[in-house]
Amino acid sequence: MHKAERFPSVTPLSRDIEPTLRAAIDQKAKPIGSLGRIETLAIHAGLITQSLKPDLGRAALAIFAADHGIVAEGVTAYPAEISTLVTGMACDGKAGGNIAAKGTDVEVFVIDAGLKTPHPPHPRLTSRRIGPGTRDFLLEAAMTDDELGAALLAGFEIAQDLKAQGFGMLALGEIGIGNTSSAALVAHCVTKLPLDIVVGPGAGAPPAGLQHKRDVLARSFTRAPVETGLDALREFGGYEIAMMAGAMFGAAHARQVVIVDGFIATAAACAAVAIDPNLRDYLLFSHQSAEPGHIALMQWLNAEPFFSFGMRLGEGTGAVLVVPMLRMAQAMLDTMADLPGPHPTHTK
Repeated sequence: MHKAERFPSVTPLSRDIEPTLRAAIDQKAKPIGSLGRIETLAIHAGLITQSLKPDLGRAALAIFAADHGIVAEGVTAYPAEISTLVTGMACDGKAGGNIAAKGTDVEVFVIDAGLKTPHPPHPRLTSRRIGPGTRDFLLEAAMTDDELGAALLAGFEIAQDLKAQGFGMLALGEIGIGNTSSAALVAHCVTKLPLDIVVGPGAGAPPAGLQHKRDVLARSFTRAPVETGLDALREFGGYEIAMMAGAMFGAAHARQVVIVDGFIATAAACAAVAIDPNLRDYLLFSHQSAEPGHIALMQWLNAEPFFSFGMRLGEGTGAVLVVPMLRMAQAMLDTMADLPGPHPTHTK
């Protein structure tokens, strides 16, 4: 048995109060359905908190950073050292994720999940290092069972700790050169989607071309043709990807609204949902990434993004943009006036 298989299972999301939530929304001073998917978010927040007037508290962005041994095979345009460099920018409040978070009143937490070169201590940085990057998964498993279990548990605990500090909304982001290769292969294993669909350029096509990246990933899968979420994470995952999956479980157990970012975070969600399908109903998927395989992963998860801006940076930049929408949804339930009497339904 995998050490990670002792991870707590997720209770199916209760929908007992959904009719009452819908009735309360329909009674607001507006035509029925006129706030569109803001109403969807209100229902989701109510179901997660099991409250007709949810108090979501503060919002956090957890950025998990790690390196990948597969970079040695020439699958990316950037060297591994860039991961630590961008992590430093995030610590200093100057990375893309910070800029998005500042504009949406979201607090940023940076986690070293397993950078090749550790960043010096910083007030914004938490070290939950599993190792100096994963192994080259063309040659061997990216991590051991124990390392996978530790990464999942770290993510779980981070989500729980943030909820205990009053963060009822958790956006998930990542930093890691080579992690689109890892994410694509994890997603390929659990979804059975062809590699040609899920493999894209990531941060930039490698010097040898995108076909080289596909060839390396195909050979890697031939080495270990696994199918389960845990096996996929162990063989091909990254420490930051496993920690995001663990954070999704932690958020579900803590009744925290968790917001999934783009392609990398969605691949982590695919693995997590493959491990426990009950988790799916707890997840919000923020945006449609410009990474080519993302739409296929969203379809596999039966997820509909809240916007599509052509973004593909990662770092949680898309996830934090859903936070103002959630705050509006909460305010609608909590403070928007009711309109007495029957409300006509909208017809086209």
